[in-house]
Amino acid sequence: MWTFGKKIAMGFALAFVLMLFVGGMAYRSIESLTRTSYAVSHTGRVLDQLALLMRIVNDTESQQRGYMLTGDETYLPQMQASREAFPKPIKELREDLADSPAELQMLAAVVEAAQAKMDYCARAVEVYRSSGRDTGLKLVQTGDGKALMDDLVAKASVLEGSQRRLVRQRADEVEAAASTANRAIGYGTLLCLVVITGAGFILTRALTQQIGSAVQHVQRSSNELQSAATQQAAGARESSTAMTEITTTITELLAASRQIAESAQRVAAVAEQTVDAARTGDGTVQLAKDSITGIRQQVDMVVDHMLDLGRKSQQIGAVLDIVSELAEQTNILAINATIEATGAGEMGRRFGVVADEIRKLADRVAGSTKEIRNLIDDVRSAVNTTVMATETGSKAVDLGARQFSEVATAFTKIAGLVATTTDAAREIELSTKQQTTAVEQVNVAISNTAQSTRETEASSAQTFQTARQLSSLSRELLRMVQPQELAAHPESVAA
Repeated sequence: MWTFGKKIAMGFALAFVLMLFVGGMAYRSIESLTRTSYAVSHTGRVLDQLALLMRIVNDTESQQRGYMLTGDETYLPQMQASREAFPKPIKELREDLADSPAELQMLAAVVEAAQAKMDYCARAVEVYRSSGRDTGLKLVQTGDGKALMDDLVAKASVLEGSQRRLVRQRADEVEAAASTANRAIGYGTLLCLVVITGAGFILTRALTQQIGSAVQHVQRSSNELQSAATQQAAGARESSTAMTEITTTITELLAASRQIAESAQRVAAVAEQTVDAARTGDGTVQLAKDSITGIRQQVDMVVDHMLDLGRKSQQIGAVLDIVSELAEQTNILAINATIEATGAGEMGRRFGVVADEIRKLADRVAGSTKEIRNLIDDVRSAVNTTVMATETGSKAVDLGARQFSEVATAFTKIAGLVATTTDAAREIELSTKQQTTAVEQVNVAISNTAQSTRETEASSAQTFQTARQLSSLSRELLRMVQPQELAAHPESVAA
């Protein structure tokens, strides 16, 4: 015969086995999810290193352009520092992509294009230093540097696209792993509930059959107890007094619960206002971010216009050289005409006056040409200074854009947290209202109990006999629960 303890232990053992199975399934799913998440992190690190490589090449190009525009030697150490930092991201990328031959080939193409661009920048600087400014600028104007940069960007885009497709693929794998974990936990939990419910039903049915006869004896004894409560009158009066005090305490608790409900309602309202403010701040930050993007575009346009202005200044200088040469030749011709007019005597005097005026005009043209050349040199210097200042401003705008992105992310998190707080406050408000209702019901029940206690002042002559019957019934119930122990100690049953 199975005792109550064995049946209950069997039910708990079955539930434990099922929970162990569900835990194992969840562990495997979470382990798969962890591996996939690590792979996503690895791909993100590859994208970061690729972006660092492109930034180094861009910085080298900027330093080379600044040096060739201004001739300032301070750009060269920075350019050298960029060249020294160039191998590091390449090494990291090769290590991260060592398990993918196809992506290693893409990386080799990117490294080859980047190395070609870096070599071109170094060659342009060397040509500028060895052959002069004009030769260096002519080398830049050939467009080879732009072609190399376009080739590098195209090859880097191919590798970046491959990595981003891999990120999307691994994100789908993460989602699939999470879905598998959820299904395993959900179905396992449902199975556990079904099994536990069935076991509880079986145990309840078995226990009901075993204690049915004992319950019948208890019911007959309870009928006798209803006529035997004379000795409980004093205790009933004391219970009535205690019930009165409890009623007062419950009333105070009811008032406190109502105050808590009102406070929770006010907290929910404040939290909703905070959510609205956070969302408004998020929108404002997004608008500011868009404005900074527009400013970056305008800065790039200013750089392009300034470079075009520098090229046009060079063209004007070439035209001034031609005008200066023409003025010198005109001056020489005027001097020769004056000499010929002097040799012609009276007949060439008028021609000499005209030749003298032409010579003066040529001198003025030469002087104006020198002034224009000085102004063009000033314009070139201003253009170079403006280009460098604009590039510095562009970097500052980029930094501001990244910071605005971080602020926008922070606002989004704040909005989510405040929304969670709002939900919690509403749940507290609802729970407090339910608690208030429950306290009111308890208050009514206690009042009824107090009234019943005041009314239970009757005699209980047969209480002792009924207690003995209940003691006998308890020994029978104990024999049904622990039959082996009672068989080993029969004297306890007799007692």
